[in-house]
Amino acid sequence: MRVNVHLECTECKRKNYSTSKNKKNTTERLQLKKFCKFEKKVTLHKEVK
Repeated sequence: MRVNVHLECTECKRKNYSTSKNKKNTTERLQLKKFCKFEKKVTLHKEVK
């Protein structure tokens, strides 16, 4: 049930992180605040297909 997903920065549009989520428990897309090394600040990262 766990699937690997990539997280993309909403500001620079680069895929910085990859993580896994349980599809059964979290059906919607992930949104996490993570550090973007290109922007050098904490930004919102969203799950991409």
